[in-house]
Amino acid sequence: QVQLVESGGGLVQPGGSLRLSCAASTRLFGFNTMGWYRQAPGEERELVATITSSGTANYANSVKGRFTISRDNAQNTVSLQMNSLKPEDTAVYYCYLIRYGSDYWGKGTLVTVSS
Repeated sequence: QVQLVESGGGLVQPGGSLRLSCAASTRLFGFNTMGWYRQAPGEERELVATITSSGTANYANSVKGRFTISRDNAQNTVSLQMNSLKPEDTAVYYCYLIRYGSDYWGKGTLVTVSS
């Protein structure tokens, strides 16, 4: 069983930046994909960005050019650098891992973009 622990959420003003990090509890051997989803109040959970263990990244159109996903395979971590934040980015952000057909989720970290 893999546990994912997020950190880095908080309150930021529009136009500001935040960096989210997620650490997996075990070494992730083999091909896998990690990433971030988010869920705003009253909305469905949506994909933000994913990155494979070989480094291929994928972004939602709404965050392209503003967010950057990265990972450190040696440290079993994935990060999300969020720039030019907008009020509509306000949501709980969940770390995600899929490996060998099983998916795992973190408990989420709240990001609030407000003046």
